[in-house]
Amino acid sequence: AGSGFNDAPVVIVVVALSAAPVGAGHLPVLAAQMVYELAAGAVIGLTLGRLGAYTLRRIALPASGLYPIAVLSLAVGAYGATNLLHGSGFLATFVCAVVLGNARLPHRPATRGFAEGVGWLAQIGLFIMLGLLVSPDTLPAQIVPALVAGGVLVLVARPLSVIVSTAGFGLPWGERAFLSWAGLRGAVPIVLATVPMQADVPGDDRLFALVFLVVVMFTLVQGPTLPIV
Repeated sequence: AGSGFNDAPVVIVVVALSAAPVGAGHLPVLAAQMVYELAAGAVIGLTLGRLGAYTLRRIALPASGLYPIAVLSLAVGAYGATNLLHGSGFLATFVCAVVLGNARLPHRPATRGFAEGVGWLAQIGLFIMLGLLVSPDTLPAQIVPALVAGGVLVLVARPLSVIVSTAGFGLPWGERAFLSWAGLRGAVPIVLATVPMQADVPGDDRLFALVFLVVVMFTLVQGPTLPIV
């Protein structure tokens, strides 16, 4: 759940920074935009999730196989509706899916199995498409920077963020160390690295190769990623 909430503001920041340089005078505007997009995404996702769960419990669809499709349609609809209002479609989809996933829906096991299958299929397709974007000739030059960046993430950034975010919860240091190691992988950083490529930011190919290598290395070390659901 933490990744879903973390990724939403990061998407906004990366898109804004890739579109144009942000000076000190533009920071309040960027902050206000982020607050609005996150608030709109959370409200719309929560509203559609609850309305969808309420409706699905009170209607009888002609076939049980339509319930998983209806749940998927609600998540997609949350993304589209939020984008029309210039909100965070990423967060809206995440919140809507969390609400529906925890609701008592008809044919819930079948719906959950369908969502897991779609998640694995989406992850496979995503990594294939991302792999096609990589230029092999740009990878060797980024191996050393990727090792340095990965080392900083594992030894400095990730432990500090875990220590700060878990302060006051009374977690033992062993559990904090586990949290610092787990979860440092996934396709979202690579997807975000494609945003500067679409905006033709100088050095975008080197940035993509660097992020790609960092994610691949830590995926190999820590194990395969979880499905994107």
